Amino acid sequence: MQSNMSLNSRKGAKKNTQNIAGQGKNIPTKVMIFALFAVIAVILVIPFYTLFISTFKDGAIVVANGMDASINIAKMSLKNYTILFTEKNSFFTWFFNSLFLTIGQVALQLFISAFVAYGFAMYDFKGKNFLFICVLFVMMVPFEILMLPLYSQVSTMHLTNSYAGIILPDIAKAGTIFFFRQYLAGIPKDLVEAGRIDGASEYGIFFRLILPIMKPSFAAMAILNAMGSWNNLLWPMLVLKDASKFTLPIGLNTLMTPYGNNFNLLFVGSFLSILPIFVLFMCFQKYFVDGMTAGAVKG
Repeated sequence: MQSNMSLNSRKGAKKNTQNIAGQGKNIPTKVMIFALFAVIAVILVIPFYTLFISTFKDGAIVVANGMDASINIAKMSLKNYTILFTEKNSFFTWFFNSLFLTIGQVALQLFISAFVAYGFAMYDFKGKNFLFICVLFVMMVPFEILMLPLYSQVSTMHLTNSYAGIILPDIAKAGTIFFFRQYLAGIPKDLVEAGRIDGASEYGIFFRLILPIMKPSFAAMAILNAMGSWNNLLWPMLVLKDASKFTLPIGLNTLMTPYGNNFNLLFVGSFLSILPIFVLFMCFQKYFVDGMTAGAVKG
């Protein structure tokens, strides 16, 4: 018996030694992977760092040297910020217009797309597959092809120069519908049936059972859709005519004139326009990652 115990202990010690040796062999690989991602991170951060430094430089220096990451405290100031906020520009008007438009558009996109995706995932009806193929087809069509027909329709409905004309054509986003449908496909239909047995209405099942489960996917799509809405330039530029309704991308575009481009002000405006999306992602990055990974493996 003692010999068996001794043999087992030797086998255990040998196995532990092999595990430690295997971990030791993996250390160089892990270091190389970490170093690679560190280099990639630095490369991605450099443009934002350069943009940030350029916001404190005089316009003449920016025009002469372009975007330069060098720091010269004596030649750096908050002058560009002061000019953008106070002189002849409506930065805060543009900012809050974009904020209002983004919140309204994203909220409606998520709500409508979740309803449509729920129907595709949980109900069986005639023509279901054909309609879903149509959704996939819309995802493949570039917006530029649909732009003129959409503008003609918006103009016919007298929605030009209004935020409704920007929001309504994109209220049911094909990519969001597809993502939500894939996410919901991983939810057992027995959950819905259990809700019906308990006497819940169809709307009650959706709002009380399904929506709480979809929180990670909502966070992921909210960030992506908010990024698209916040940075949207072409469609709002076509629809809006009144300068008081301009969004931030349109407002920054007006700083570029035939008589000279205010690069220093553009740098400040561009940097400030990045911050809301950055803050949004940092606050909800956990839900974003959970939603993207869950949506990728379900269905």
